[in-house]
Amino acid sequence: MAETPSLRERARRAARTEITASAVRLFAENGFEATTIDQITAAVGMSRRSFFHYFGSKEDVVLGDTEALGESVRAALEARPAEESAWTAIKQAFLVLQQKAGSPQEQLILARIHHEAPSLRARHLEKHLRWQELLAPEVQRRLGLPASPAPDPRALAFVAAALACLDAAVDAWYRSGGADDPERFFDEAVATLRA
Repeated sequence: MAETPSLRERARRAARTEITASAVRLFAENGFEATTIDQITAAVGMSRRSFFHYFGSKEDVVLGDTEALGESVRAALEARPAEESAWTAIKQAFLVLQQKAGSPQEQLILARIHHEAPSLRARHLEKHLRWQELLAPEVQRRLGLPASPAPDPRALAFVAAALACLDAAVDAWYRSGGADDPERFFDEAVATLRA
């Protein structure tokens, strides 16, 4: 049975949600780079210090808690049936990201902000490096590679390729205005790598 979050945790989540909604609105109106933390804090009626209690940076507002998201993907990957191929398992694990995202319209707005801001792209690449280390041990096991203290380079390359396929799928979905199926794009990207 899942634990009920404390009142403090519920208040923290509500504050993060309000800050995120105001920030995304400002990013959509003014652009990510042009929007300042002072503008965000003024919109929600809080101090800069309070903002940094909830987010480490402006980029974190858009990218979310990448550590927690990575852990969710890792847990989903480890929960997949043992007989599933590494490609099928990682694809299914990535679906947890969609479950944690907002509405398709909110996702399109965030995708546009992400595509327009070089600093977000850099942080996104940092996230990929962390997720490679996080997901590689389970991929290594699924590929039948021997366990090792450090992740096997083949498992790291596999996760990097899967993340690249995910990025390509999301990018194609964004360019379609949300009309196409990102899962199909992912499958096509994977099929090309495996050909």
